[in-house]
Amino acid sequence: MILADKIVTLRKKAGWSQEELAQQLNVTRQSVSKWEGAQSIPDMEKILQMSRLFGVTTDFLLKDEMEAAEAAPEAAEDPVRRVTMEEASRYLELRRQDAPKMALATLLCILSPAALLMMTVMSQETARFHLSEEAAVGVGLCVMLLFVAVGVFLFLTCASRSREFQFLEEVPYETEYGVTGMVKERRKAFQEKYGWIQILGVVLCVLAALPLFLAISLRLSDLGTIAALCLVLLVAGCGCFALVYAGCRQNSMDKLLQEGEFNRSRRRLRRLSGTVSAIYWLVVTALFLICSFGPSGNGNPGTLWWIWAVAGVLFGAVMAVIRLTGSREK
Repeated sequence: MILADKIVTLRKKAGWSQEELAQQLNVTRQSVSKWEGAQSIPDMEKILQMSRLFGVTTDFLLKDEMEAAEAAPEAAEDPVRRVTMEEASRYLELRRQDAPKMALATLLCILSPAALLMMTVMSQETARFHLSEEAAVGVGLCVMLLFVAVGVFLFLTCASRSREFQFLEEVPYETEYGVTGMVKERRKAFQEKYGWIQILGVVLCVLAALPLFLAISLRLSDLGTIAALCLVLLVAGCGCFALVYAGCRQNSMDKLLQEGEFNRSRRRLRRLSGTVSAIYWLVVTALFLICSFGPSGNGNPGTLWWIWAVAGVLFGAVMAVIRLTGSREK
């Protein structure tokens, strides 16, 4: 395609007449007519003007082998999403409301095996509780699935409410004037509270194993040991509740500021961690059920509580490996 044809094509694409294009370039209509009829060639200054006017490169106009699809990179629309003050305020308020729901969902998922463990051990002491093993396992499984179902419902509800802000995880974005200052002010106001909640969560998680150690050292009965294990789950769950609540609030502000774990270079690592985490716990749950009720299982879930303890330790190792791998790739 020669220059004359390109001028005709670009002019018609813009919806201009020859006279309108001439006015844009400060030339006569006859000059434009001669260019399009290949009777004359515009000078370099007019080539540059048309390049800016049509949003194409001078190479596109001057080289015959280039096609319209190869328009200049500078002509492409800016793909960066702009976050307005209203959107930022609405997102922070949404995450503030969802933080306790996310924390409660986490607590319910952690507590879900407790009923099954207790019911299984109680069924072994028929003289005291008059409970058959089948009934105990059935009731325990129902309670466990109910806890998990409520937790999943809360997770999905929160995810659905924040769907309009999914772009914060997927595409590059910038904030409009004033948004950064507003978010930093809110984060500063929350910082002291965030620190205390984090400390509480960590302390509870550290102390969570204490009831089990006491049960073992005091040589309590199976029922006492399982009750101590359930207390471990409760204390650890409360610790996770605090950590998730504080983290959800803090992360929403860090995400808008694109700081900490939410800077652009770590976006891919976060998505990978989330995917691995979901797959990991599904596999652990499937393993627990197979070992408990599968063809080669012992039919007594109460004796397999150690699977969750080992899985928790290994999960930390898996996440550490992912972070280490991600940091090496940078």
